[in-house]
Amino acid sequence: MNKIWLIMKREFLTRVQKRSFLIATILIPLIFPLIMGITVYFSSEQKRHAEKKEIQYVDESGLFVPDTSVFRFKPFPGNFSQARLLLDADSNAVGTLLHIPKLDVMRPAGITLYGKTNLSPSDIASLEQMLEDRIRDVKMKQLKVDQKLLDELKTDVSIEAITVTEGGHEEASDSTILFGMGMACGILMYMFIFIYGAQIMQGVIEEKSSKVVEIIVSSVRPFQLMMGKILGLASVGLLQFLIWIILITVVSTTLLTYFGVSMPQQQMLEEVGRQYPDTAAAQNYAVASFMKIWDQIPLTYVILNFLFYFLGGYLLYGALFAAVGAAVDSPAEAQQFMFPITIPMLIAYLSLFAFVLEDHDSAISVWLSIIPFTAPITMIGRLGFGVPWWQLLLSQGLLILGFIFTTWAAGRIYRIGILMHGAKVNYRVLLKWFLMRN
Repeated sequence: MNKIWLIMKREFLTRVQKRSFLIATILIPLIFPLIMGITVYFSSEQKRHAEKKEIQYVDESGLFVPDTSVFRFKPFPGNFSQARLLLDADSNAVGTLLHIPKLDVMRPAGITLYGKTNLSPSDIASLEQMLEDRIRDVKMKQLKVDQKLLDELKTDVSIEAITVTEGGHEEASDSTILFGMGMACGILMYMFIFIYGAQIMQGVIEEKSSKVVEIIVSSVRPFQLMMGKILGLASVGLLQFLIWIILITVVSTTLLTYFGVSMPQQQMLEEVGRQYPDTAAAQNYAVASFMKIWDQIPLTYVILNFLFYFLGGYLLYGALFAAVGAAVDSPAEAQQFMFPITIPMLIAYLSLFAFVLEDHDSAISVWLSIIPFTAPITMIGRLGFGVPWWQLLLSQGLLILGFIFTTWAAGRIYRIGILMHGAKVNYRVLLKWFLMRN
């Protein structure tokens, strides 16, 4: 145990004292909020100074009523054929042309938009919504339907979801919030395991040229060497990760506040309040309902388990990445061995959207959250919905055993591969190194 601690301490201090670590730890959290702030600033400036797009139209139906809140509409002084001739010619007289032929309001068809450049999907959607509203008004007038009657017939139904715990305690829940939280945590887990695992492989490749490693290999057992190295690098990654989270949160909040942009939670509260525009009391009730749901989400439970699966997944895959790094002499040679390692991660990532978040209690979701190679991503997606304690303990126990096994297996490959230079390595050679006794 003392040797593992010494190796772990050496790896930690070696990485932390590097100038590159300090630069990456400080600059990366500043770069992302800076990019976010610049993007938000230019986006707001563009919207503030943007001119409305001009659309000329030929209305043969006599039904179109221009809404100038989004576009500048201008009736074309002529028929459709003349407008098309000008549009086909190299002339700036007509840039975008909306043609509304004579149509049956019950089955409207044939409305066409011509332009020398393509409008954005949001612009097309705005035009479609504008025409749909106008045709609906015409239909209501023809059918003699009163708008007030339609408003009275319209009924909004909101189902309040209540989760009943084993002790009979009722807790409010919202599947949308839990879905979003599970998706965000799963994506973060996939990114961090892959990024930090690749860092372990790169570090091992760089150390192959060091004579110090040869001395260490001759004085400790492979398992101790691999365990100390992975734990040391894991502690570096965890420290860097925590610093990034704190700095990104602080800087992002400061920038968003400076540019007058609401945080996501505030935007959600405002959106909930808009659903009840009649009275202030109704808005307060909507906001209170949202806060009640948010407060009942076990954030401490989710965060602690996120850290556990982050460390467990990082250690499990880190051992495999270290074994690959010990077997090759350059990152280019490692590509053939990295793909099989990333397959379980890719399966877990895709299953997060296909199975876990859609049906978190299905058999495939449960098994994917228990198998060690997929659990770090899929179990995180299930946590917010509530996981039976025996499934959580089984998943964590198997993840620990999986980490110990991959560390032992990687250590047997590492003890030989770290001393080999210039050898052509394939899967048969890796198996030979793994089975070699001395």
